[in-house]
Amino acid sequence: MSGEKGSSVDATVVGAWLALCLVASTATGAAQDLEPKAYSASPVGAAFLVAGVTRSTGSVLTDPTLPLMDIEAAINSVPLAAGYTFGLFGKLALVTAAVPYAWGDVSGQVGEEARAVTRSGLADSRLKLSINLAGNPAMGLREFVKTPRRVVVGTSLTVTSPSSQYDGAKLINLGTNRWGVKLEVGVAVPKGRWDIDGYFGVWLFTDNGDFYPGGRTRSQQRVLALQGHVSYTFRPRLWAGVDATWYQGGGANVDAGEPS
Repeated sequence: MSGEKGSSVDATVVGAWLALCLVASTATGAAQDLEPKAYSASPVGAAFLVAGVTRSTGSVLTDPTLPLMDIEAAINSVPLAAGYTFGLFGKLALVTAAVPYAWGDVSGQVGEEARAVTRSGLADSRLKLSINLAGNPAMGLREFVKTPRRVVVGTSLTVTSPSSQYDGAKLINLGTNRWGVKLEVGVAVPKGRWDIDGYFGVWLFTDNGDFYPGGRTRSQQRVLALQGHVSYTFRPRLWAGVDATWYQGGGANVDAGEPS
């Protein structure tokens, strides 16, 4: 992965952009969000608007609670987001909001019957608030550029809302019809041109009370997630990195049945 980095402000924008590329993912997929430099040092007063286009194709590993097999999908998404850095109790804070529009074609086996569907509309929106607790106090641009880079310890709260297109009578939906909350702590360690990041988070979900074929309750267990990132800055506005993630949990059940 490569990105533009003229200052730590740009690095924060890139981290937010990577998250937006995955905002339309399902619960387990959400644990795979990769955000290098998510807690990078930044000055207050940095505002940004992000827009882009993503496309994903291939086989889909479905939730075992769904009567689906051999799923192939081609999904397109246009994520739109805005963000702003500000001071909060003397700490640097960043708030981002994202509303993606998605469309695509999905085909597969529903029981013993082959089917194909097309979906388009809004996917679940996302709001994130992160705070750098240590190593990056709230400061203006002039003070920021004079301050040496330090180890940053941060935390964040991400909320996904059921604001997307959803129909309980349909198996394939763009949204999940539930709220999701992710609590995370992260450490960013600068070493010359190198940046090393590590995060630990947990996703928690409310129940979907209108699950297929309608009126059923689907619940999902928490998902633990770890991220690791190592990036190298070649010159201003150019950096590259290697990212890895691990997650566990996410077992689901319908109408209080056994978790799958």
